[in-house]
Amino acid sequence: MPDVPRWYRPVAVLALLWNLLGCAAYLSDVTKDRTDAAAFSAAEQALHAVWPVWAVAGTALAVWFGAAGSLALLLRTRWALPLLVISALGVLVQDVAFLMHADLVSRLGAAVWVMQGLVLAVSIGLVLLARRAAVRGWIR
Repeated sequence: MPDVPRWYRPVAVLALLWNLLGCAAYLSDVTKDRTDAAAFSAAEQALHAVWPVWAVAGTALAVWFGAAGSLALLLRTRWALPLLVISALGVLVQDVAFLMHADLVSRLGAAVWVMQGLVLAVSIGLVLLARRAAVRGWIR
């Protein structure tokens, strides 16, 4: 097996941590009850009321497959690429929902858009990393 660059393992660890944070955020969102929702701002409550179930499913795909794909990168298994592609597709599903509700999302501030852009960039970056790792024989 070809030599793996020194930067590969730390990047895979960071990818796994990033996606585990996404899993924690997802679990926090889907386990909120009415008492928690009452503490939301008016803009958050409005967005929560119209957020489609398919967007929540996209988020689940993004974070859980992202975590599995990042673990596969770390373990250097061939499953990294397909798992991370599914994760990126989940992010795209989220993005469609963001665009459909852009007026409400914008009321939450620019940071929401910046964060979602970062999520998309990281997911694409991880797919490209997994592809490169597969081509160069870093994953088996």
